[in-house]
Amino acid sequence: MNLEETSDLNLTNYQAWICPNLGIHWQIIRAFGSDEICLKAIKTEQKIIFSATEGYALQHFNGTFTVRQIQEKCQHEFGEQIKPNFIVQLLDKLVDLKVLAIPKNNKIKKFTNEKKTNNIKLYRLKSTVQWIWHTDGYWLLRLQNTNNIAYMQVSNFHKNMILQLGKLPLETVTAKYKINPQYLQYLLQNLAIKGMLEGIEPPRYQKKNSILQVLFFKFSLFNPDTWLNRHINKIRFMFTTEFCFLLCVFLGFTTAIAFSKQERIYNLGQELWNSQGYSLILPFATLMMLVVSIHELGHAFTLKHYNGVVLDMGLMFICLLPGAYTNTTDAYGLIKRRQRSLVMAAGVICQVVIWAIALCLWSISTPGNWFYTTTYLLMLAAQFTLFINFNPINKFDGYYLLEAMTGINHLRQRSFGYYAQLLRREPSSERTEDIGILAVYAPACLLYL
Repeated sequence: MNLEETSDLNLTNYQAWICPNLGIHWQIIRAFGSDEICLKAIKTEQKIIFSATEGYALQHFNGTFTVRQIQEKCQHEFGEQIKPNFIVQLLDKLVDLKVLAIPKNNKIKKFTNEKKTNNIKLYRLKSTVQWIWHTDGYWLLRLQNTNNIAYMQVSNFHKNMILQLGKLPLETVTAKYKINPQYLQYLLQNLAIKGMLEGIEPPRYQKKNSILQVLFFKFSLFNPDTWLNRHINKIRFMFTTEFCFLLCVFLGFTTAIAFSKQERIYNLGQELWNSQGYSLILPFATLMMLVVSIHELGHAFTLKHYNGVVLDMGLMFICLLPGAYTNTTDAYGLIKRRQRSLVMAAGVICQVVIWAIALCLWSISTPGNWFYTTTYLLMLAAQFTLFINFNPINKFDGYYLLEAMTGINHLRQRSFGYYAQLLRREPSSERTEDIGILAVYAPACLLYL
């Protein structure tokens, strides 16, 4: 019996199924000279032709969408030409073509029961997922792969529910915790996107052509973790109380020098621009890239000092301005708020130190020579990048430092969400101690824009 021959009651049983990720074994390409879509096996030469509507649906078979969601996407895209059981028929076709290895039986009831049994296994967390309790009152799920670290923040209620996924059918879980199936599916989708469920590969995101690709793009260069492990012990003295005290004294001294020479600093900038003009742009950009690179090493070594993992470093361009980046995602796993704050602040501290050293060298150098100009440009490069990074409205270091200091992850989203709840006259789900910060941040963003 084909799936399309089942009753409407049975059809509803399929709507909550998550469609598997075809991208693991198949590639979707457009057939030459037509609107048809070709499904090509990655490891063999097998090719299967599908219609344009079927091809559109197959693009969403990535392990994160349910049958109902893909059906709704197709109906929104193609309108009335899509039958109510279109995706169910497509699943049946994929089974017939042996694209999906789902057991097919003469009786739909048996088929459904077998699939429900599989669900218990399908939605089990991977054994490598770690649970981390934060003193700010939430749990973190942590998954480390070869080239990536993924985190997901959940409450104690959600933790208990997730732990039941590999033990109880979904229907039992929804009944036990008194939630609707759509909410549970949303939770499963988030786990699937993070790659935390057994048997489901996270979707491969494809870059979309947009103006943002011109304004912001980056290139991964290497995994620095082994190199950081080899050198971290050489600089651990920088994290001692004595060194921090001496650093504060040095920064206080250089700040006093800056105030005493502020008129000279301002006038020199005008003189250099009038005399050399655009020829200063290249050396300034080079020095700015040097500052940002040291800035990123500050993040990396601080995270490594607290036994974190740094899996990626590379180059990035913001409005065509060059710089560097470091993947410090593992800072979310640090239990102490002070440690997370120091990881986020380390880059800014490095910029301030570079500024202070450049100021001292410029103060003692001979006016008019190349070293005098270079140290002055280095001082300006440190100031300029510090101004960009420390702004808590933009999603750079200042923003993530504010998140770490307050313990409010996803600060911007939650701040606007707080006002959305007020407009809907719904009770806020935020902690009382966080409401003041959330109430201020969203209006600050709007004023800044």
